[in-house]
Amino acid sequence: MTRRLAEVAKKVGVSEATVSRVLNNKPGVSEATRQAVLSALDVLGYERPTQLRGERARLVGLVLPELQNPIFPAFAEVIGGALAQLGLTPVLCTQTKGGVSEADYVTLLLQQQVSGVVFAGGLYAQADAPHDHYRLLADRNIPVVLVNAAIEHLGFPGVSCDDAVAVEQAWRHLASLGHERIGLVLGPGDHVPSARKLAAARAIAGGALPDEFVARAMFSIEGGHAAAAKLIDRGVTGFICASDPLALGAVRAARRKGLDVPSQISVVGYDDSALMNCTEPPLTTVRQPIESMGKAAVELLNAQIGGSAVAADELLFEPELVVRGSTAQAPRC
Repeated sequence: MTRRLAEVAKKVGVSEATVSRVLNNKPGVSEATRQAVLSALDVLGYERPTQLRGERARLVGLVLPELQNPIFPAFAEVIGGALAQLGLTPVLCTQTKGGVSEADYVTLLLQQQVSGVVFAGGLYAQADAPHDHYRLLADRNIPVVLVNAAIEHLGFPGVSCDDAVAVEQAWRHLASLGHERIGLVLGPGDHVPSARKLAAARAIAGGALPDEFVARAMFSIEGGHAAAAKLIDRGVTGFICASDPLALGAVRAARRKGLDVPSQISVVGYDDSALMNCTEPPLTTVRQPIESMGKAAVELLNAQIGGSAVAADELLFEPELVVRGSTAQAPRC
């Protein structure tokens, strides 16, 4: 107990006596100091006293699938900054292969009495993935916001980039350059944003998108390389990819086959994540409005934390095509 008092007091910058008053729910402590002490308990991993466990901490879980794709650190920066401005402390939870799962993080966050959770790129976007941990959050009435398309019926508000508009922009760009054999490199078959992109591509292409011009891959450069290599062998000259790493994999696949990008193969990515203007060639991509989406996600979460009723709707944000050096006129036969 003495050690706990000392650690919490040091963390907050107050006396051990002040910490003791907070833990024993006694008067004489400002609300700001009281909240700081409770947050320090949560951060240091100590359980709150029984009489205080009903109150949630000023902590918010920010659950990401990875940090290798630059889009996720970008979202973390925007969301974390917006939370801090509201006096909320983000707790970054990043999954690793063979490490802590998304469901495990949810359990840990519930133990810490978090005020809410923001998910970006999680299992909610995969139809065949386990979703029981989301229902657990709903049962506990924990405020939740999802970033980018989710499966139906989870009952949480979300903010998404409009996948249909993104594909339409990319397709029309490649078509305007004379590409007739346009292919898609997408995520797994149960991935909702990829499914939306495919539906949009089929709608705009009519019958010009045969099944053999669609390839699936894990979201990585290696996955994009393997998928794009197959499509190149099938005659595709213009690529629309579901992420920037997939697009970089497509560029690599073309080069490994001795083809030039963009004079022989054109590639469009998705996200406009960090350094895509520094690749060789600079990547043409569809930009997600990360700043607007991240701030909107925090606004939705904060409204729920404040007790306001928030509809389980999806806010769609408009993407923007950024034309750089990885696309050019289609090669003449």
